Amino acid sequence: MNIDMLYSKIHRATVTSANLHYQGSITIDEILLHKAKLRAGQKVEVVNINNGERFTTYIIKGRKGGRQICVNGAASRLVHAGDRVIIIAYASYNENELKNYKPITLQVDENNNIVNLSDELKGGEYV
Repeated sequence: MNIDMLYSKIHRATVTSANLHYQGSITIDEILLHKAKLRAGQKVEVVNINNGERFTTYIIKGRKGGRQICVNGAASRLVHAGDRVIIIAYASYNENELKNYKPITLQVDENNNIVNLSDELKGGEYV
């Protein structure tokens, strides 16, 4: 049996722009992608902390060091620049893989600078 589990998330990222007239996706700084072990083209769920909207899209690699989180296409109607979001990726694990399960949680500040990288699921400052 496989179980869908959290694979990685970027927690409390700040949306830097929303671009309606671009093909649907979310553009994420290459550094953040690398640290969160996410990939261009990967399916993610985006949760808007400001308004509760949730949507699914795929990742486009952004400029390295640009700190951008840009929501593109129709989903751009669900966010505004300055909104805080959680970007979540899930993966399917079998019982054997779960023995060494360690999800990635990347916390960022209001400027999308990394403030904490963890492989533990526990309550904290934002809970």
